[in-house]
Amino acid sequence: MDSYADLEGDQADIAKRDIDNLFKWHRQTQLRDYAALLGNMQRQLAGNPTQADLINLYKEIRVRGERLAGHAVPEMTTLALSIKPDQIADIERKFISKNAEYRKKFIEGSTEKRQRARFKKAMDQLELWFGNFSSEQEDVLRKSMDARPLDNEIWLEERVWRQRRILSLLRKFQQEKPNREQAAAQITAMQRELFARMESPERKAFYDTSVDQTTKFILTAIRIATPAQKKHAQDRMQGWINDFNALAAGK
Repeated sequence: MDSYADLEGDQADIAKRDIDNLFKWHRQTQLRDYAALLGNMQRQLAGNPTQADLINLYKEIRVRGERLAGHAVPEMTTLALSIKPDQIADIERKFISKNAEYRKKFIEGSTEKRQRARFKKAMDQLELWFGNFSSEQEDVLRKSMDARPLDNEIWLEERVWRQRRILSLLRKFQQEKPNREQAAAQITAMQRELFARMESPERKAFYDTSVDQTTKFILTAIRIATPAQKKHAQDRMQGWINDFNALAAGK
């Protein structure tokens, strides 16, 4: 947060306090649920999960993300009302800089370069779960990934759309000086708009296709994974389950 807005004095102290309180709520009320969700994932991985299983898992994770965002509205409201005009300019510059990095890495250059960058990003995530893949397995996964359209331009458009929405709301707060209740209502409305974007007429087909292709790619990885790789994933999930339960218990 500080790298975007350069929080100052009491502003930074209050933000730290609110983050601590949000984490405390999260540990006490959410982590056991995450552990149960991971336990379900372990059971599915031990069998033969279907694409429908993966899509349902994606929806479950999304519900939890929306729940966390909704609970954080009071903290977001406090921060948003404290943001100053020069900090809004800092946030906009940071957005522009991060977008330029994304454009350079995932949009500019040859088709081969862009496919390679996208594949590396996907493999970094898969290897976190399954460990290393053989060259033969990587060939299968690369073919599966390369068959997907290069749609990073659309993803950048979505990023920019969200960023503009955030900047617009912060500037509106500067101009209209809403009270806390009014600001919280507007932040809640923006959250709903951002989450509902996936169902909007102009983007639903794109997001549906993305979820379909992503879950098929993950399913390919699961189907070609060796017993050792599946055990790596099981152990990784068990480690997170243990961490979640320990944190929830205050250890």
